[in-house]
Amino acid sequence: MFATEYYCLVAGLKEYSLDADTKGFDAKAIVGEILDGVSASDAAQVRLLYGYYDCENIASLRAGRSAHNPLGNFTREELEEEVKAPKRLPSAVGRVLRAYADPEGEDAEEVDTAQRFETALFDAYYATCSRAKSRFLREWSEFDRTLRNVTAAVTARAAGRPVEEVTVGGGDVVEQLERSSAADFGLRGELPYIDAVIAAVNDEANLVEKEHKIDLIRWNEATELATFDYFDINTILSYLARVNIVARWTQLDAVRGREMFDRLMAELDGRELVNRI
Repeated sequence: MFATEYYCLVAGLKEYSLDADTKGFDAKAIVGEILDGVSASDAAQVRLLYGYYDCENIASLRAGRSAHNPLGNFTREELEEEVKAPKRLPSAVGRVLRAYADPEGEDAEEVDTAQRFETALFDAYYATCSRAKSRFLREWSEFDRTLRNVTAAVTARAAGRPVEEVTVGGGDVVEQLERSSAADFGLRGELPYIDAVIAAVNDEANLVEKEHKIDLIRWNEATELATFDYFDINTILSYLARVNIVARWTQLDAVRGREMFDRLMAELDGRELVNRI
C-alpha cells in the first residue's frame, strides 16, 4: 500500500508567517489546516502526535492544576469528561484512567497501579505510538521517550534521587539508566547526544539555556528522521514536531522563538524539497 503524497500541502508549509514579535504564530491553526488537508488515516497520526499534550493535560487536571496546553486534542472541558468516561482517547490511555479510578476493576489487572499515575499514563501513550502506522511517529516517540528518560535520569542522579523513580517504560536504555554508575550510564556508544544532555543538565545553571540546548537535540532528530521523506505524512509530522518546539519557545523566549521559526522556514523551502525528488 502506497503512502499518500501531499505535494501542495507540503509546498504550502512555507507560507505560514510569523510577525517580528511572534504574535502572528498560531501553532493550533497550523495543526487545524493540516488536519483538514490530510486523509482520515493520516489525521489519526497527527492527533496521536498531539496526544502527548493530552497526557500532560490529564496529569495537570488530576493534580488539580490549572495549566492546560492548548496544543492537545481536547479542550479542558472535553478532557474533564474524557477522564470520567474515556471514549476518544487511545485505548491504552483510557485503560490507565479506568484502572486508577477503580484499582479493583478489570482494567487494573493490566495496569501496574503501584507506579506513579503519570508514569503509567505516559508509558501507555508511548506504547500506543510504538504501534503507529507512521514510521516517523514510531521512531520519534521512541527517541522522545529516551531523551526525556535520559534528561530525567541525569537530573535525578544530580539530586541524589533513585533514577527508577523518574523513568518511563522499559527496554535496554531504561535498564542501563537505572543500573549503571558510569558518568554516561554506559550509553555513549548508543546515544550520540547523551554527552550534550549531561552537559546541559550539569553545567547549565540557566534553566532556559538548558531547555534550549535539549530542544536543539530534539529539533535535529525531528529533521533527521524525515531526511528521505518528501511529501508524505512523515514529512508533515516532522514539520509539526518542530512547530511544537517553536510554539514552546514563543512562550518561553520570544527571541529564541523567532530564531527557531526562521530555521524551520529555511529547512522547509518548498523549492528545495522539489529539487530533492
